[in-house]
Amino acid sequence: MAVLVNIGFGNLINAQKLIAVVNPDAAPVKRLVQNARDQQRVIDATQGRRTKAVLIMETEQVVLSAVQPDTIARRLTANQEPWPGGKGEEHE
Repeated sequence: MAVLVNIGFGNLINAQKLIAVVNPDAAPVKRLVQNARDQQRVIDATQGRRTKAVLIMETEQVVLSAVQPDTIARRLTANQEPWPGGKGEEHE
């Protein structure tokens, strides 16, 4: 079952496909976004506002959000459900 997380303005991502949430100000991240834009792999979910977080997805898509990375991290953590058996341990 997909776990959807709000990344701002009612836009949702599948948290299970998320690799990283990074700050957009670093030069390597800017290059990553530009390369993704050139390859038409960018999803702009900022609603015209300043990009405050870049989400890198398992599908090689790059999602731009106007929400701070720490806010997205809190939302991701709040949506995590403990594994059956308790204590948050992974079971195979």
